[in-house]
Amino acid sequence: MERTGAYILLESLKREGVDILFGYPGGAVIDIYDELPRHPEIRHILTRHEQGAVHAADGYARASGKVGCCLVTSGPGATNTVTGIATAYADSIPLVVITGQVPTQLIGNDAFQEVDIVGITRPCTKHNFLVKDVKKLARTIRQAFYLARSGRPGPVLVDLPKDIVQATAEFLWPDDISMRSYNPTYKPNANQLRRAAELIAESQRPVLLCGGGVVMADAASEATALARKLRIPVTATLMGLGAFPATDELFLGMVGMHGTYAANLAINNADLVVCAGARFDDRVTGKIAAFAPKARIVHIDIDPTSIRKNVDVDIPVVGDCKLALAGILDICESKYAEKDWATQHALWLKDVASWKKSKPLSYEPSADGAIKPQEVIEALRELTRGDAIIATEVGQHQMWAAQYYEFTKPRTLLTSGGLGTMGYGFPAAIGAQLALPDKMVIAVAGDGSLQMNIQELATAVANKLPVKVIILNNRHLGMVRQWQELFYAGNYSSTNMEAQPDFVRLAEAYGAEGYRIERACDLLPELEKALSTPNPAFVDVRVEREENVYPIVPAGAALDEMLLV
Repeated sequence: MERTGAYILLESLKREGVDILFGYPGGAVIDIYDELPRHPEIRHILTRHEQGAVHAADGYARASGKVGCCLVTSGPGATNTVTGIATAYADSIPLVVITGQVPTQLIGNDAFQEVDIVGITRPCTKHNFLVKDVKKLARTIRQAFYLARSGRPGPVLVDLPKDIVQATAEFLWPDDISMRSYNPTYKPNANQLRRAAELIAESQRPVLLCGGGVVMADAASEATALARKLRIPVTATLMGLGAFPATDELFLGMVGMHGTYAANLAINNADLVVCAGARFDDRVTGKIAAFAPKARIVHIDIDPTSIRKNVDVDIPVVGDCKLALAGILDICESKYAEKDWATQHALWLKDVASWKKSKPLSYEPSADGAIKPQEVIEALRELTRGDAIIATEVGQHQMWAAQYYEFTKPRTLLTSGGLGTMGYGFPAAIGAQLALPDKMVIAVAGDGSLQMNIQELATAVANKLPVKVIILNNRHLGMVRQWQELFYAGNYSSTNMEAQPDFVRLAEAYGAEGYRIERACDLLPELEKALSTPNPAFVDVRVEREENVYPIVPAGAALDEMLLV
């Protein structure tokens, strides 16, 4: 029996386990939307902007560990997804983005709402497809999901011309999928693991650096077991927060530009850095020539092109972080069964403990009852007992959330780490809430970032999603203002955001709840009230306007050249 391309697409999505499809309809995909009600297993979430759809699919993927999926129309619908696709690409998030396209015979004719989205997204997708034969549609969808979730995950785009969606063919679902030129390496080389274990056994001052790859590989328990067994202090990149419990005595905090004093000093004084699932980007390393100057480096990554891309390493380990960390621990436990790791690293642990104690994260509480943004994050941690999913926008609030929430579990921080996309957090929180309806999901936002995708409050209200948005409202583009203060002689050019909507009344206009908190004494009771409502809510917290994020490593400086409070 022959089926339309629209049917084949939706049946293929069901076979891939898609239960939620984020999207926005249009002429090029109207046949798919016509077919959609006949597939009730797929819940469609109508966002209010295509960028919101991609970010929501991204948040769904990060929180659940599944592939996120969204559907948009051609032309502007497709181009509106590009920032979301690039965001997912930078952070290795598995997405399948389906775009409509003009009919095949019109491609290249400057047809209405035609754009070469395959060409546009080639640099920011793991792979993309233009489907020209309906008989190949099911296999293409199978390949798209396989590529998105396997190896180093990433976004895959499938462009569907309207005539292909309308054409008919027999639905043939390939049970197995393989691609001749694509064979990611999961199992690490045993000899490399042995060499890594030998370096650890020789090391007196080791540090384990966890990146987002540990979270994405579900390797948090292996990283935790390795560090605790061998008594190795742990730091994490922004994307790696949650891979190791922040409340553990071995945890040093985040490393890098806004990393802690202890983490940055530990990297600079270590004789061995075992890096798992991170790519040593500039926000982590600071001045490359001065990064980990005394250390040998073991780099574990499933993507061989990430190894030695930014930093020279002594032992490269290509493979899955979960398998690699477990393999190293197995070797250490068998080959060095008699070794007293605690004694070997005792002096080193004493050093890092002294750094943690001497220069902890800190801020000066306001003397006049005003609210410090750090206090808000601490209050959220206290009220949620550290058990919420926190999505952030990008800016100062993002760094305060990273520093002060103390993430203890993987997949609980959703943030745009690589691309740094303002407007990401709120729709990502919506996606996470749909993936995990029983969890408390909080978007921590700045007043600038939130306004980039604020329209998605309609999506939250329409779907009765109890997402809470905590706005750290300083009436500035805070991070840019901070850089202007510190590095541009206080020239606050175009960073004043005093002209802004009344967020409380705006929330109420959408049908959500709105709260405003202006005094520190009201912070806990008002936040508790807002978090307890079953409805979506904006909480407008008026924080001190010119509070800065510390520590900060100036751009191009070494990690030990950080500015402290």
